[in-house]
Amino acid sequence: MTESCVKKLCCTLLDAITDKDPMVQEQVCSALCSLGEVKAEEMLCACEEYLRQHDKLAHPYRAMVLRTMEMVLRSHTSELDKDMANIIILLASSEMTKTKELVCGWQQAASSVLVAVGQRFVNRVMEEMLSRFQPGTLPHCSVVRTFASLAVSNVFGVVPFLPSIMSTMLPMLGMAKQDELRVAFCSALQHFSESTLEYLANLDQAPDPTVRKDTFATDIFSAYDILFYHWLQSREPRLRLAVVEALGPMSLLLPSERLEEQLPKLLPGVLALYKKHAETFYVSKSLGQILEAAVSVGSRTLEVQLDALLAALHTQICVPVESSSPLVISNQKEVLRCFTVLACCTPGRLLAFLLPRLDSSNERLRVGTLQVLRHVINSAAAQMEVQKPFILSSMRLPLLDPSSKVKQAVVQVISAMAHHGYLEQPGGEVMIEYLVQQCALPPEPQPENPGPDSKDLSADGVRAMSIRTLYLVSTAMDRMSDVLWPYLLEFLTPVRFTGALTPLCRSLVHLAQKRQESCRLGSGSQAGFRATVPRLLSPVNLPSPYAVTTRLLVVSSNPYLGDGRGAASLRLLNILHRSIHPLLGRRWETTIPLLLGYLDEYAEETLPQKEWEEKLLMFLQDTLATVSDNTWTCQLSLEMCKQLPCYNGTPQEKHFLYKCIGTTLGAASSKEVVRKHLQELLETARYQEEADHEGLACCFGICASSHLEDTLAQLEDFVRSDVFRKSIGIFNIFKDRGENEVEKVKSALILCYGHVAAQAPRELMLARVESDILRNMFQYFTTKVMGVKVETKDPALKLCLIQSTCMVSRAICSSAQASSFHFSRKAELVAQMMEFIRAEPPDSLRTPVRKKAMLTCTYLVSLEPALGEQARADMIQGCLHSVMALPPESQGADGSCQEALYLDTVHALEDLLTSLLQRDMTPQGLQVMVELLSPWIKSPRGHERVRALGLSSCLLRYFLGHLHVSALVPFHNLGLLVGLFSPRCADLWPAARPEAVGCVYSLLYLQLGYEGFSRDYRDDTAERLLTLKDGLMRPDPAVLFHTCHSIAQVIAKRLPADQLISLLLTMFESLGDPDKNCSQAASVMVNCLLQERGSALLEKVPEIVSVLRSKLQETQEHVLPATQHSVYLLASQHCAAVVSSLLGSPLPFDSHTCMLWRALAVEPSLATQVLGLLLEKMGRDVPFKESRAFLLGSTPNRVATLLPLSATCALHEVVSAPASGPAVLELYPQLFVALLLRVSCTVGVQLPRNLQAKERRGASLAQATMNLEPCSSAVDALRAMLLRGGSEDVMQDMELEGGWELLRTSAGHEEGTTQLARAMAKYAGPRLPLVTKALIGTQNSAYEIQRVTSTAFLAELLSSNVVNDLMLLESLLDGLAARQKDSCASVRRLMLRGLANLASGSPDKVRAHGPQLLTAMISGLDDGDDPHGLVALEAMVGLSQLLPLVEPWDLHSVLLHVAIRVRPFFDSEKMEVRTASIRLFGHLNEACHEDCEDVFLEQVVSGLAPLLLHLQDPQAPVASACRFALRMCGPNLECEELSATFQKHLQEGRGLHFGEFLNTTCKHLMRHFPDLLGRLVSTNLFYFKSSWEDIRAAAPMFTGFLVLHSELRHQPQVDLEQLLMALQLLLKDPAPTVRAKAAEALGRLVKFA
Repeated sequence: MTESCVKKLCCTLLDAITDKDPMVQEQVCSALCSLGEVKAEEMLCACEEYLRQHDKLAHPYRAMVLRTMEMVLRSHTSELDKDMANIIILLASSEMTKTKELVCGWQQAASSVLVAVGQRFVNRVMEEMLSRFQPGTLPHCSVVRTFASLAVSNVFGVVPFLPSIMSTMLPMLGMAKQDELRVAFCSALQHFSESTLEYLANLDQAPDPTVRKDTFATDIFSAYDILFYHWLQSREPRLRLAVVEALGPMSLLLPSERLEEQLPKLLPGVLALYKKHAETFYVSKSLGQILEAAVSVGSRTLEVQLDALLAALHTQICVPVESSSPLVISNQKEVLRCFTVLACCTPGRLLAFLLPRLDSSNERLRVGTLQVLRHVINSAAAQMEVQKPFILSSMRLPLLDPSSKVKQAVVQVISAMAHHGYLEQPGGEVMIEYLVQQCALPPEPQPENPGPDSKDLSADGVRAMSIRTLYLVSTAMDRMSDVLWPYLLEFLTPVRFTGALTPLCRSLVHLAQKRQESCRLGSGSQAGFRATVPRLLSPVNLPSPYAVTTRLLVVSSNPYLGDGRGAASLRLLNILHRSIHPLLGRRWETTIPLLLGYLDEYAEETLPQKEWEEKLLMFLQDTLATVSDNTWTCQLSLEMCKQLPCYNGTPQEKHFLYKCIGTTLGAASSKEVVRKHLQELLETARYQEEADHEGLACCFGICASSHLEDTLAQLEDFVRSDVFRKSIGIFNIFKDRGENEVEKVKSALILCYGHVAAQAPRELMLARVESDILRNMFQYFTTKVMGVKVETKDPALKLCLIQSTCMVSRAICSSAQASSFHFSRKAELVAQMMEFIRAEPPDSLRTPVRKKAMLTCTYLVSLEPALGEQARADMIQGCLHSVMALPPESQGADGSCQEALYLDTVHALEDLLTSLLQRDMTPQGLQVMVELLSPWIKSPRGHERVRALGLSSCLLRYFLGHLHVSALVPFHNLGLLVGLFSPRCADLWPAARPEAVGCVYSLLYLQLGYEGFSRDYRDDTAERLLTLKDGLMRPDPAVLFHTCHSIAQVIAKRLPADQLISLLLTMFESLGDPDKNCSQAASVMVNCLLQERGSALLEKVPEIVSVLRSKLQETQEHVLPATQHSVYLLASQHCAAVVSSLLGSPLPFDSHTCMLWRALAVEPSLATQVLGLLLEKMGRDVPFKESRAFLLGSTPNRVATLLPLSATCALHEVVSAPASGPAVLELYPQLFVALLLRVSCTVGVQLPRNLQAKERRGASLAQATMNLEPCSSAVDALRAMLLRGGSEDVMQDMELEGGWELLRTSAGHEEGTTQLARAMAKYAGPRLPLVTKALIGTQNSAYEIQRVTSTAFLAELLSSNVVNDLMLLESLLDGLAARQKDSCASVRRLMLRGLANLASGSPDKVRAHGPQLLTAMISGLDDGDDPHGLVALEAMVGLSQLLPLVEPWDLHSVLLHVAIRVRPFFDSEKMEVRTASIRLFGHLNEACHEDCEDVFLEQVVSGLAPLLLHLQDPQAPVASACRFALRMCGPNLECEELSATFQKHLQEGRGLHFGEFLNTTCKHLMRHFPDLLGRLVSTNLFYFKSSWEDIRAAAPMFTGFLVLHSELRHQPQVDLEQLLMALQLLLKDPAPTVRAKAAEALGRLVKFA
C-alpha cells in the first residue's frame, strides 16, 4: 500500500471518529493507535493534516484525535525527527491556544501532546511555549498549565529554564485578573517549587550541578508576595486553595531571613483558611511544609505563633470524621504531622497546651486530645521521655469518662505508653487496672439498625480493643513482664473483673510460661505468687492459692462464657500448680489436659452441663486426695465459704460452688470443722433464692456421704438453735412476707433431708429413714394450729416435699435390703402423693407436681407391703384422670403448657402403670389395665385417644417383654383386645395410628407366647405389621385403608378360630364409631376377614352382604365394593343386554353407573366378552360428523357421534377395574390400535351441543366423574388400557415426558404419537408384532390424520433395535416406502424420518438398504410439493444420521450432489434448516476423511468462511453445528495446525473466545493457504450485508485478521479499494458493534503499508 493509501486509511478512520457511540469512538482511536504502532510518523502526519483541514471539527472530536496522538507519542517519541516534532509541536500549540475560552478536555489533550513530545524535544517545546509566553502579555491559561506539567514530567529538562520563565512570569502575576489564570499560575509555581526541590535533592544526577537554592529565592519571594498579599484574599475558594497549595513548597525555597520575616503574617493567614474551607487537606498539607521550613531555619517567630497554631490544629483534629473520603483521612494525617513537627521543637509548650484539655468534659475535645497525645508519644518518643510523669498524672479524668469513644482513645494511648515505658513509671498500675476494667465490660444488646461503625463505637468494640491490647502488652513487650507479673493476679478474684477473666488468664499463662522459661535458663527457682514483685506493688494484695483455686474452678463450671473462660482458667490453674501445692504438679499435668480435651469435643450448645460439673467435682476430689492434707483441705473449704456471697448474681456458679464445698467437707477429717462450716452455711444461706435451696441441699447430700451422723445432727441442731427461732420470729413480724420466708427455710431443710438420703450410705440410711429423715421432713411440712396439724399451701414447699420423698423412696429401692425392708409409712406416703395429684388443676399443667408425685408412687409401689386392689384402682384412675384430661400441649388454660414438662409427666405415668402391671403379670391383670384405659381409648377427643393408645402400647410392650408362660393356656380375651385396638389404625389423629398398630403387634406376639413360642421367636406375618406403619401415615386415604386391609390380613392369619366371632362382633360395633376413619377401617377389615376366613362363617355371609348393601343405599362409599358380586351374576347371564342397557345411560355416567361398569370386569371371561362388544360398538359408526358454521366458506366443525363416544367411556371404566387385566391382555392389539386411532380422529372434535351443556352443568356442580371431551376420553381410555395390560411403564414414561398432553392437541399429536411408539418399543416389545400388523393395515385409511398417526408410530419404531429382535424390519420398511407418493406432505416427511431412524435402531442393516435409503433422502431434498421445506429439512437430518453407515461406494456417487445441494441452506432464515444443513455438511466431511477428492475439497474450501462466521450465529444450535462441521473439515484441509486448532477450541460445552480463535485460525490459513486470501475476503464481503448483526460484526473482524497474518506479496489478491469502500459503508452501520469491528479491521489494513 502506498503512502497515499495509508493516509486514506487514516482519513477513513478519522472520519468515523465522530460516531455517537462511545464504544465505536474507542475502537476508532484504537485502530488509529494500531496504525501509529506500525507507521507512527505517517499516522501522526495524517492526524495533523486532518485537524488542520477540518478546522470546524467539534472540540470533543479534536480532543480524541489529540489523545490518540499522545498515546502514539508516548512510545514512539524516539522515532520522530525534528521536522515532524516541530509540526506536532506547532499543531498542539495551535490547538491548545486556538480559543481563549476554557475548554478543558480539548486544551488538556493538546497540552498532553506537548508534554509527551517534551520528553525528548524539551528545548523545542519550551521554545514554542516561551514564544507564546511573552513579557507584558498575559499568556493562555493552558500554556501555564503546560509549563507546570512539563516541570513534573521532565524535572532535569525544565528546571534550567525556570529562571527565565520566572522572570517573565513575575510581571504577569500582577496583570492576571481572571481567577482561572491565577489558579494556573499557582499550580505552575507549586510544581516549579516541587521540581526545584527534587532537582536540588538529586544534584548528583542533575545535568547542571551548579544550580543552588539561592538561584530561585528572589523570584520565589516575589511571587510569594503577590500570592500571599493579593490572591489569598480572593473570594474564590478554588483560587485560595491553589494559593495555599503553592505556598507550602514555596516556603521551603524562601530565604531564611525572608521566611522569618513573613511567618508572623503567613501562619495566621494560612490558619484563617481553616474557617473558609470545608476541604482542609490542602491547608493542613501546606501548613506542615511551612512549619518544616520554619523549624529548619530555627525560627524564633514560631514560639509567638504557637498558641494560635496549637488551637487551630487541635480544632482540626477534634472535628468529627463523618466521611471516609481520602481527603478527610489525609487531612487528619497532615494535622498529626504538624503536631509531630511542633513536638520535636517545643515539647513542653505542646504538652502544656494538650494536657489541660484532657480535663474537659467535652467528648470531642477529649478524644481529639488523646489522639494527638498518642501520636506524639509514638512519633516524638525522645522528646517525651522527661514528660512521662506529667502525662501519666494527666490521665486521671479521662480514665473516669464513660464514653465509648473516649475509652477507645484511652486504650490506644495506654498501648502507646506500654511501648515506650510509661507503665513502668509510678501511676502505671492505674493504667493497667483501667485496661483490665475495659476487658471486663459487659456485652451490649445489638441495636436494631446498626451503623457501619457502631460496633467500633460500642462497649463491645472497646472491650475487643482492650483485650487485644492486654494480650499484645503481655506477649509482645518483654519490658512489661516485670510490670504485669504477678500484678495481674490481683484481678482474678474481684467480682467486678469477672468479664475479663479469659484475657487475664491467657495473659497470665503467657507471663508464667515466660517466667518459668527464664528460671530454667537462669539459676533462680521458679516464681510463685509472691516472687519477683515489682517495687510499686505490695505482695499483700495478691490472692491466696486457695482463693485462686476456688475462683478458677468455679468459673470453669460455665466454660463457654466470656469467650471460653473455662479452658483459659484451667490452663492457668495448671501452670500455677506449684504455687497451689507442691504435690499437684504431676497429677494436674494428666488430669487438666483431659478436661480441656473434653471441652474441645463439644460446643456451648451441646455440652452436657451435668456431666461437665461431675468431671470438675471428680477433679476437685482427686486434687484433695492427692494433697491429703487436712489443714490444706480446711483452708480451701474456708475460702470457698468466703466466696459464696460473690456469686449471688450467678445462680449456676453458686450452685456449683455449694457442690464444691460439700466435696471439700466430705474430704475433711475434722468433724468440728465440718459441723462448723455446715452451721455457717445454714445460718448464712439466702433461703429466698432457689439456687441456694438446691445448692445447700446438694452440699449437705455430698457431705453426708462421708459424715451422715454429723450432717443429720447439724440439721436438727439448726432447727433447735436460736438462729432458726429468731428468724421465724422476725418473719412473723411481717405476716405475709414472714410466712413466705419461713416456708422457704423449711423447703430448704426438707430438700437437705432428701439429698442426705440419696447420697448417704444405704445401710446407714435405712436405719434412720423413718425415725429421723421422714419424721423431720413431714414435721417441717405441717404446722400445728391450736394443736391441730395443718398442711401448708405453699407450692414450693409441696414440691420440695415430693422431691425429697421421691429421693428417699428411690434410695430405699436401690438398697440391697429393699426386698426385705418393711416400709410402714408406705400407704401414708402414697395417699399423700395422690392427694397432691388430685389437687392439681385439671385444665392446665403449670408445675411438675404430677410428674414428681407419680414418680414417687412408682418407687413406692415396688416396696413392701403391697397395695390392695381398690387402692391400686384408685391410684390408676386418679393418675389417668389427672393426665389424660389435660388439654393438648398448645392449648393450656393459660395458653402456654411446656412441652418438656408434659412429656416428662407422661413418662412418669408410664413408669407408674408398668410398675403396677409388674405386680400382676397375667391376662386378667392386663385386661384390668386395658379396661381402665378403654374409656380414654374411645374418647371423642383425639388427644385423649392418642395418649391412651400410647400408654396401652407401652403396657403391652412391657407385658410382652416380661412374659413367662409356665403352661399352655389360652389367651381368652385376644379377640376383644384386637377388636378394640385395630380400627384405631385409621384414627383421624395420625399420631394414634402407629400406637394402635403397636398394640396389635404386641397382642399377636402375646398369643404366640401363650401358644408356646419362645420370647425371641420372630413371626414373618406379625413382623409385617411394622412395615405397614409408614402406610398409615400417608395423607392419601386410599393408601391408609389399603394398609388397614393388609393389617386385617395379618390378623386373619394369626387369629385363633375361637376368637374370630368375638373379633367380628367387636368390629361391627366399630362400624358406628363417630370417627369416620375408624368406621371405614372397621368395614375394610371386616371385608378382609370375610375374604380370608369366610369359609368358617358361611352361614353369616348373607347377613354381611345385606348390611353392606344397606350401606350402599346410604351412600357410604366404603361399602360400595360389596355390591359388585350381584352385578357380576347378572352380567354372566345376560352380557349383551347389560352392555346395551348400560350404553343407553345418559352421558356423563354417574358414579353408580361407573361402579356397575367396573363390576363387569370381576371375572376374566366376562370381561373379554364386554370388551369385544364395546370395540364393535366403537367402530360401528363414523367418529364424527362435520357441520358448517353460519358463515359460508368457514372451516367446518367436527362433532362427535354419540355411540362411539359412549362406548369409549364405558371401555375406560371396564379397563379401569383391576380384574380386567387378563381380558385386556387377550385383546391387547385390537384395543391399542382402536384406541390410538380413536385418539387421532377425535383431535379437535367437539361434543354435541346437548352434551356440551350437560358437561358445563356437571362441571359447575362437580358431578362429572370423567372427562367427556372426545379426545381426552379416548386418551384416558388408552392410558387405562395400557395400565391394565401390564404396560404401566409405558404409561408412566408418557406421563413423565408429557406425552399424554401432546396427544390431545393438534400441534403436539404427532410428537405424542412418537413418544408413545418409543415407550412401547422400550417397555412393551413383545406386543409390537400384532400391533404393527394391525397398524400397517390402517395406512390406507380415508382419514388423513389416521395415516399421519400410523406413519409416525411406525417410523419411530425403526429407531429401536427391538424391530430386529422381532423380525419386523422388512415389513416396516415396505410399509413406509409405500408412503413415498402419499398426497400428504406430513406423511412423506414422517416416512423419511422413519427411514433415517434405521441408523439408530438397526445400524447394521443400513448397508444392505443403502441405495434405497439414499435415493429416498435425495428425493426428499428435491421435494417440490412442500412449500415450507419441512420435507427437505427431514431429508438433511436423515442423511446426517445415515452417512456414517452406508457403503463408501454408495456414498461417493452422491457426495458432490448432496454437498452442492445443501450449501444454499447455510444462510436460510430458518434456524432449523441452517442447523441441519451445516451439520450434514460436517457429516459429509467426516465421511471423506483420508479420501477427499479435489472436487469435494473445493466445496470444503468454499464453505469454510460461512462456517467460521456462523459460529457467531444468534441461534446457539447453529453455532453448535458449525463447531461440529469445522472439526470435521479440519482433517480434509490437510493442515495439522488448523485441524488441531479446531479440535482444541470447538469442543462442545467449551466456552469460545471468538476473537482469539479467529485470530489463530487466520494465522494458520494464511501460513498454509495464502492463495485463499482473495476468496476468503470476497466471501466476507458478501456477509458484510448479512441480516444478522453478530455475523456482520464477525465478517470485518475475519477480514482484519486475514490481512494481519497475510504476507505483503499476497496483497494483489485483495481489491483494497473495494474492501475499503465496504468497510466505509460498515462504519455507517446502525449497530455500534459492527461499526467498532469495521474500525478495528481498518486498523489491520496497515499490514499492507
